[in-house]
Parts: sequence; structure tokens; C-alpha cells
Amino acid sequence: MKKIIEVSSDTNIGGAGKCLLTLLSEFDRSRYEIKVILPKNSLLKPHVEVLGVEIIEVDGIADKSLDLKVIGRLRKIIKEENADLVHTHASMSARIAARLAGSRIVYTRHSVFPPPRSISAGIGKVINGMINNFLADGIIAVAEAAKDNLTETGIDESKITVILNGIKGLEAQSENTRAQTRNRFGIAPEDKVISIVARLEDIKGHDYFIEAADKLLSEGISAKFVIAGTGSYEEHLKEKVKSLSRENDIIFTGFIDDVNSLMNITYIQCNASYGTEATSLSLLEGMSLGIPAVVSDFGGNPGVISDGANGFLVRKRNSDALADGIRKLLCDSELYAAMSRRAARIFSEKFTAVAMTKQTEEFYDKIISMK
Repeated sequence: MKKIIEVSSDTNIGGAGKCLLTLLSEFDRSRYEIKVILPKNSLLKPHVEVLGVEIIEVDGIADKSLDLKVIGRLRKIIKEENADLVHTHASMSARIAARLAGSRIVYTRHSVFPPPRSISAGIGKVINGMINNFLADGIIAVAEAAKDNLTETGIDESKITVILNGIKGLEAQSENTRAQTRNRFGIAPEDKVISIVARLEDIKGHDYFIEAADKLLSEGISAKFVIAGTGSYEEHLKEKVKSLSRENDIIFTGFIDDVNSLMNITYIQCNASYGTEATSLSLLEGMSLGIPAVVSDFGGNPGVISDGANGFLVRKRNSDALADGIRKLLCDSELYAAMSRRAARIFSEKFTAVAMTKQTEEFYDKIISMK
């Protein structure tokens, strides 16, 4: 029985937290004893408890990668647990502690964003590479673009393995349930729904989604454009929609805890990110239901959407290109049907929770067996 400790510093549930929960739900418990270190009062805690996984709560790690004061406490826990491997999700403190405790170390790069010059050039790149190469026996990148980010900052490519995010597929809901969701958001039965599910932040590209929606609506297309999520950019986006007099056609849902319901009424999904994007879980959720997508050609999006197969890749920060992709899917039912079938097939072949977990287990075994 191999002893694994997963470490998350997240107090909220983001993409990294969802991936952790997926791993915990699928691990082979006959081969691995898993425990999880979390900050106190993390929203992940009740979800981990439901899975029957032991939690160790630690002060001082909440929403921060490095706190020197907590390293000793983490080292003691890892040593007492006699962990074969520590897998960290954005916790440098835990990686240092694991090295001091003599455990193997894996960490996952969950995000994709252009690395700053301070760590991607000159002496900064050299130092960053030395530190991270020393504090990791293996690194998981959730997209090829994430791997590129890592190597750009001096990290040894041989340490990195790309393991694409996976999820449990969503379930198709009844027509009655879908009708209730449409009523909830004021969407008529005949309206096709184009949705974007992402934090409401500048770099997620909602401005371009709104501009594309306005362009298509001006052409007389009957559709509703749904923006799901919250964030610091929310008021700006609402003001923009108001200035276009599109409040009835561009709908803000706020935070949705039941994404399944929204996805079940979604006809096309969009992702317009241009500053950070790894493997979008919402895109995978849509694909599991056969929903094609129109997405920016940034970050991990090209690893999920194959242009012309299960959707369209369009130039980032380009509302006209986004509108063109949406229009093609709205106006060609045969094209839509073919892309829908391929979306469901590609999901089942590449992006299931089982596939992700199996690859992660194999990576763990490889790292643990290193001499």
C-alpha cells in the first residue's frame, strides 16, 4: 500500500480543487492510502469528507504558496505519516517540507499564463529552474501550454508529464427539467443558448463575447447569450451590456452551483480567454453532453477543441472571429450535428475522470520507484 498525501492551499473551490476531488473519487483504494492536507475552513473539506478521505487541517497555508513558518509543521506531518509521495497543488511550503521529510514530490501546474520576464530570462530563469527542479521529482502539466510555461522558466522538460484534466461526464436531463431551467433564466423554448462559464475577470475575454453577441443579435439571430460566474469585472460587464441595450438577450446568472442544468440547455459553449487558461473544465462538461464550442486559440484551449472537429478555434481578443464561429454553428444544422457527435466521442476517448486518474496513478508509481 503506497501512502500519498495530497496538499491544497485553496480555501475556495476552483479548477484545481475540482481536479483534486475527481482524483480522490477515482483512486484505486486497494493500492493507495490517500490523505489530504487542507487549510482550516476550506470549502473543499465537506466534499473530501463525503469521499471518505482523511483530512489534516493546517494553519498558515490558506491561499498562499509559501509561508516559512508552516514548513516545520508540514514536515512533521509528512514524516509521521511516512508518506511515499506528496502531491502539491500550488504549495511551495509543502514541497520544501516534503523534501526535508524525505518523501517523493510531485506538483501540478494547473494554470497557463505568460510567465513574467523576471523568471523567464537571465539569472531569474536560472534561479527559478534550480529551485523548482530541486523541489520536484516529477511535475504534472494539465496542458501542453502549461508545459511550455514551465520550460520557459528554466524547469527541466524531462521532469514534466502532460496529463489532461478529466471529469465525470454530465447527465442529460429531461425535457421538463430543461424547461424549468429555461423559465428560471427567462429563456424561451425556441431560443438557442450560447453560454460562457468563467470567472468574471478581464483576462477571461467576456468583453469579446458580449461584442460578438451584439453583432449576431444585430443580424437578427434569435438566441440568448448566458454569462455564468462572478468576479471583479462583473460591474464593468453589466454596464457594457446596458450600454448596448441588450439586457434581455445577454443574461448574467451569477454563481451557479449546478452547472449541469445550464449545460443541459446550452447549444454552443464559448471560451474567450486570452491571459490564463489551462484545460477548461466547463468545456469538458459541455463536451460530455455533445456541445460544440467556439474558443480562443490561447493556452490549453487548442488541447481541448480541435478546429473543425468539435468546435472552432478563433483568434484571441477578436469578437468578429468569435461571432463568425458561433454563426457557422447556428446556421448549419448538419455541421452542428457532426461536431456534436465528435465532441461526445473525443470526451469519452481523452477527458474522462478514469483516464486522468489512471495516468496520475501511473505517474505516481514511476516517481515512487525512482532510485
